[in-house]
Amino acid sequence: MTNATEQLSLNGLSGYENLDAMYEVARSCRACDLCKTRNSVVLFRGNPQAKLMIIGEGPGQNEDEQGVPFVGRAGKLLDKILESGGIDKDKDVYICNVVKCRPPGNRVPTPAEAAACKGFLEAQIEFVNPKLILLAGSTAMQHVLQVKNPISKVRGTWSDFKNGAKVMTIFHPSYLLRNDSREVGSPKWLMWQDIKEVRKQLDALEGLST
Repeated sequence: MTNATEQLSLNGLSGYENLDAMYEVARSCRACDLCKTRNSVVLFRGNPQAKLMIIGEGPGQNEDEQGVPFVGRAGKLLDKILESGGIDKDKDVYICNVVKCRPPGNRVPTPAEAAACKGFLEAQIEFVNPKLILLAGSTAMQHVLQVKNPISKVRGTWSDFKNGAKVMTIFHPSYLLRNDSREVGSPKWLMWQDIKEVRKQLDALEGLST
């Protein structure tokens, strides 16, 4: 297991009393220009007491319209992936994004936009306090871990995160939609290996808690 360096700052000083307090501030945030084009501030779905957190890039059109992350085609595929690993999308995972407002045209968020949302993401990690964190795609990996390695080189490998969690980068579901092969070595096949590993880690955590 490798050590992640220069990670997202997380020191227990988010300044929020709890998640609900953070959500209230986030819903009226105007810290960057994404506030001018958003319909919704998209904060999370799932269970705030979950041991597993998934962090994606940012909301797309469906998410902006519904106010919930990962509800479009990529989100539906993510749900199927979780189900295949015996992971309950409502009970076993808390899902959020690096940025909480949709970048126009679903473009990649800028460093300034990610920085404007950094405190919200730090608060989510602090209060959910997950034991396992999955970073879906290169944008999440770059902004959380401050590294720019190719996902093909780092996926499937756990690193130590500052809150004591293990963190792993995985392919973003939208990438899997563009790569449909299930052959050995394909992105979908590799994702299946990663989800089996996540299930293994969750089982180990549940065994420790019984």
